Amino acid sequence: MAEMLDYIRLLFVWLLSTIAIQAILTRKKNKNHPSTPPTPPALPIIGHFHLIAKLPPHQSFHKLSIRYGPIMQLFIGSIPCVVISSPDIVKEFLKTHESYFSNRFISSVIHNLTYGSKDFIFAPYGEYWKFIKKICMSELLGGRTLDKFLPLRQKETMRFLRLLQTKGEAREAVNVGGELLNLTNRIITTMAMSKTCAENDSDVEDIRKMVQDSVELSGRFNLSDFIWFFKNWDMQGFNKRLKVVMERFDTLMERVIREHQVEMKKRKEKGEGDHVRDLLDILLEMHENENTEIKLTRENVKALILDIFMAGTETSATTIEWALAELINNPHVMEKARKEIDSQIGRSRLIQESDLPNLPYLRATLKETLRLHPTVPVVVRESSENCNVCGFEIPAKTILFSNLWSMGRDPKLWENPYEFKPERFMSEENKFDVRGQNFQFMPFGTGRRSCPGASLALQAVPTNLAAMIQCFEWKVGGNGKVNMDEKAATSLPRAHPLICVPIPRFNCFPFGE
Repeated sequence: MAEMLDYIRLLFVWLLSTIAIQAILTRKKNKNHPSTPPTPPALPIIGHFHLIAKLPPHQSFHKLSIRYGPIMQLFIGSIPCVVISSPDIVKEFLKTHESYFSNRFISSVIHNLTYGSKDFIFAPYGEYWKFIKKICMSELLGGRTLDKFLPLRQKETMRFLRLLQTKGEAREAVNVGGELLNLTNRIITTMAMSKTCAENDSDVEDIRKMVQDSVELSGRFNLSDFIWFFKNWDMQGFNKRLKVVMERFDTLMERVIREHQVEMKKRKEKGEGDHVRDLLDILLEMHENENTEIKLTRENVKALILDIFMAGTETSATTIEWALAELINNPHVMEKARKEIDSQIGRSRLIQESDLPNLPYLRATLKETLRLHPTVPVVVRESSENCNVCGFEIPAKTILFSNLWSMGRDPKLWENPYEFKPERFMSEENKFDVRGQNFQFMPFGTGRRSCPGASLALQAVPTNLAAMIQCFEWKVGGNGKVNMDEKAATSLPRAHPLICVPIPRFNCFPFGE
């Protein structure tokens, strides 16, 4: 026993000595190399992992930036990282020097989810990526495609409101986030794979669960990606969970693809040319076309469909949920938003997407939600080669974290930043563009890799939020306040479900019958 204690003491002394020596060497290195961004003291092997492991990454980065400034260098294991949280610095990295930061960091989870980066969101910048972006903007998520799917969005909104009214009339509480996820999942599933899956409740539920698991797994730090010692170990059980997710998704997609190919062949034989193609139809036509600019493989098709699910389901539902939570906690804002809707639309009909230009306070409310609760709290890129930005030497393969969440709470950028105040977006000088032109507020990213689904989100999210405000009063238990804690994921989900009773203001069903 005494011998064991001696070993423990020696190990403890060795560890402290190593930390002290590393701290001295780090300070000396920083003096000799002033072009290195400020760096907190690190530990052997794990680097700065201990500084970011307890909180969601965006919150950990925010706390560190308060002490070390708007640009700092961290080492997660042996991987160099730069964290930035100032609009001017973000502009330097993501606009002035964007050519060096056009790739995303590919974790092992992402690599497997995307069939080896054969998707669009995480594919390396190059000819394939440019080709798919062109297809996304012109075919998959272009204005004409979104217009064709307007009736289905309206249908799913009415289904959602009908459920809420039934629950409200019975004074039953609703898990708002869960129902919103069902709504956005049904919309995206129908757009992506038409009636093949959208009319099968078990398929819809499978997709919803797969998307939730995928978003959670891809948004957490995996020790195996950063610390060489754990490279071949599944310390956090991510690979085990991921294998189950991918087997389910691949089985589902193979069945749906076969069904689509049979239907496409029947329509071709019958000469039916007026069929409204879903997104999988479009991708399969490209897959089977030998004359396309770039040949799409079956894995490309499946990875692109998963992109659409991940980007369009969880993010939209989460944004609406955060907006409603803020409105409940700020009843004066809720009342102002409701008065605007009532004055413009009244109770004779349900709000439509075409009404959005006439609802400036609602649009400002959505912007304020995205300021405090950005859909993706941290934009992650990776440097493709050595470069010098803001006077700092940035090595190749450095992971860049642009902390949008932190900038949304910076008192230097926003007056009373923790106050939910849509009025800040109503003045002419503060009518920020949400598509990445204002670097202190870029909820859909910026530059080449900004979100191609922004147009769909800016139609579906405010319309469904407005319908929830127009049709219901929202009651919560306890002291009437909603807990606003967050949890870690690629998006920004709530840590606790939003449970409310939707009290109907009137019967909205005749509007859609």
